[in-house]
Amino acid sequence: MEYPSMRIALTGGSGKLGITVLERLRAAGHQVINFDLAGSRGAGFVRIDLTDYGQVVDAFAGVNDQVDGFDAVVHLGAIPAPGLAPDVATFHNNMLSSYNVFQAARRNGIKRIVYASSETVLGLPFDIDPPYIPVDEEYPARPESTYSLVKHLEEQMAIELVRWDPELSITALRFSNVMDPEDYARFDGFQADATLRKWNLWGYIDGRDGAQAVLKALQTAPPGFERFIIAAADTVMRRPSAELAAEVFPNVELREVNGTDTLLSIDKARRLLGYSPEHSWSDPR
Repeated sequence: MEYPSMRIALTGGSGKLGITVLERLRAAGHQVINFDLAGSRGAGFVRIDLTDYGQVVDAFAGVNDQVDGFDAVVHLGAIPAPGLAPDVATFHNNMLSSYNVFQAARRNGIKRIVYASSETVLGLPFDIDPPYIPVDEEYPARPESTYSLVKHLEEQMAIELVRWDPELSITALRFSNVMDPEDYARFDGFQADATLRKWNLWGYIDGRDGAQAVLKALQTAPPGFERFIIAAADTVMRRPSAELAAEVFPNVELREVNGTDTLLSIDKARRLLGYSPEHSWSDPR
């Protein structure tokens, strides 16, 4: 099925996942402007401070000589993980940036927003056992850090915004640990100790499949709010997933899982978005 070309405002397009998303969206025929603090001068990049609402609302109205307004927003711009900045700085930057992006989109009549939520809302680093394995989107969020608290609050904000505007579509993609092919050389170092990567149930996402999920959400998400776990189809380990879960989480209900299948359930994303991972660390082509 062919989808119409869109004018897309991408925040954080210079980040690890953002670079790949930018390439994927442009390859699909969309006009994309990268709004970020860092980037190369030239067409398609605009420097912006997302914590400054005036800059964001003006940018989403259009950029002289580049684009006259936008059809959709992809919001990846943030301090991207816990522990990279003091907690209060993480909260202030990420919460304010997301509010500004969502509100600026609404004020400019943009009805389609896809943004980066996080696997961390599931309860990472799982020092407290998850309710069951594989984990999914059905149990309440369990933020265990300021970073994941913000991700949870962003989802709650999105729920209210789509209630206010029934035509608005906001999709939260709960990305797992983003990896590029050059990162896969490190995976051999995980194999001897199952506890090294238990913090996210041995999950990861190839950046190219993360970009696929963004594109699928832009193409297919209906009005309203939905959240999706976005992970690879397998784990970072060679051992069977059921064996890993039984060893490290012996008191947790283990639901059906085969081989090295991911323990971060992507069934909902497969079913509703048509998401289908194409890349694995064991065959990173």
